[in-house]
Amino acid sequence: MDTISANGIDINYCLDIQKNENPDAPVVMLSNSLLSNYAMWDDQIEELTKHFTVLRYDTRGHGGTDAPATPYSIELFVDDVVGLLDILAIDKVHFVGLSMGGFIGQLFSARHSDRVRSLTLCDTACVMPPASLWDDRIKIAETEGVEGLIEGTLSRWFTEQFRRTNDKDVQKISNMIRTTAVHGYVNCAKAIRDMDQRRILKDITVPTSIIVGDKDPACPVSAAETLHSGILASQLTIVANAAHLPNIEKKREFNDALLGFLISR
Repeated sequence: MDTISANGIDINYCLDIQKNENPDAPVVMLSNSLLSNYAMWDDQIEELTKHFTVLRYDTRGHGGTDAPATPYSIELFVDDVVGLLDILAIDKVHFVGLSMGGFIGQLFSARHSDRVRSLTLCDTACVMPPASLWDDRIKIAETEGVEGLIEGTLSRWFTEQFRRTNDKDVQKISNMIRTTAVHGYVNCAKAIRDMDQRRILKDITVPTSIIVGDKDPACPVSAAETLHSGILASQLTIVANAAHLPNIEKKREFNDALLGFLISR
């Protein structure tokens, strides 16, 4: 775990070196969901580092990264990514984003295709209506704290069966939610509420993999199909019996889909 100053903030990140310490190993960059941190990717590191160096970071407002009180936007998140890569002298990455990380990945790939080897969009969307839903969640956070968001978030992120039988994983995510700064969440939620990236899908020209859990109520299969139809160079994988975090709930199936795509690039 390290912190580095980029784009005006301190960004918390972790660089896992390829197991053979190959200096020419491509870099995979992992971007977290709302209300989590880069530890949400723990189950992918063992497999990814067999082939790649892996860069994980906490999005602005989350984990160990600064959470300024000023407004956020998807554009600002992309500037954070570019700033971090520039400071670390990494020219090009395979970008993998889940949910909010996928929002960032879309705009990053559309605007900076020269920095992107491939794009993987996991359980994400290009627009997240209705605005009233986000206003309600923002109100809960401001009045009850992020604690008031935990139960509803977990019910969307994992299937009921997984929640009953995998307490360790569920508690790990609960703790991520619980330690997210209220104003960090609120500013990110406002950025998501105001986001509409349907117009940029045609500008994403890098090889793209779209992965979605078939039981995801937050970013459902229909949202993934919209991305798939709008991004010319894309493929779609639907993970059975998984909700919003298939990288945790169905880690083997998710890792197979992710590695199969990345290794072929």
